[in-house]
Amino acid sequence: MPHDHSATLADVRQRLPDDSFLCDLGDFFKIFGDTTRIKILYSLFESELCVCAIAELLKMEQSAISHQLRILKNAKLVKSRREGKTNIYSLADDHVRHIIGQGYEHLTEENKK
Repeated sequence: MPHDHSATLADVRQRLPDDSFLCDLGDFFKIFGDTTRIKILYSLFESELCVCAIAELLKMEQSAISHQLRILKNAKLVKSRREGKTNIYSLADDHVRHIIGQGYEHLTEENKK
């Protein structure tokens, strides 16, 4: 015999963000689904870096790094500042540091079990 979920479902429906927002949230998390972008973010978690330093660190072409940085910058996950002719990249804010840190903590916690 089924039981009545109507009160719980009404409460959840009221609190659930609209589909457009949830779609944007899904797109945001897709950005973290690329290993190269995660490597770049994790590198920037440690230090500000220019494109050539990131390329050297990850053993990739500068053009590939620039492409990924553009995606990360458009998503407001990284920012850049000019130093002469060089762009220096860093994490956009502490939220990004927190997201990366939480993911790392979650995975290392799971491995301890």
